[in-house]
Amino acid sequence: MAEMPQELKDILLDFEMVGASDRPMYLIDYSDRFHAVPERIVQRPFPEEHHVKECESDAYVFFEPREDGTLNFYFAVENPQGVSARAFSKILQDALSGKSSAEIEAVPDKIVMDLFGSGISMGKGLGLQGILRMVKYFAREHGR
Repeated sequence: MAEMPQELKDILLDFEMVGASDRPMYLIDYSDRFHAVPERIVQRPFPEEHHVKECESDAYVFFEPREDGTLNFYFAVENPQGVSARAFSKILQDALSGKSSAEIEAVPDKIVMDLFGSGISMGKGLGLQGILRMVKYFAREHGR
């Protein structure tokens, strides 16, 4: 069984080191580095099959195949207040693009709690887990 990608382990370690009080600023930093899906990948209106229905921030997940058979991931977050969705999408993009489907499948759903803390609302947590599930689905169906 594959292990979770090292890049994601490193991000988790960073979050552990900053502690709960500085976690919001760290997440805002990731959100600020988020870039919406390029138009060369997809244009509006976005296809419904890429829509994360559980996500209150109206998130979409897209991919682009790489020569090695893995995928690059791209995201759209339509809610301008969707800081958590943008931060999580940027983390997933940085840590999972170019990884094997086995490595992506090894990412546990609890990663949301590990990154955002136990104070995250149920709705937000389910939405972020929905983003991860869609990334896993595309990795299984289209990647290697």
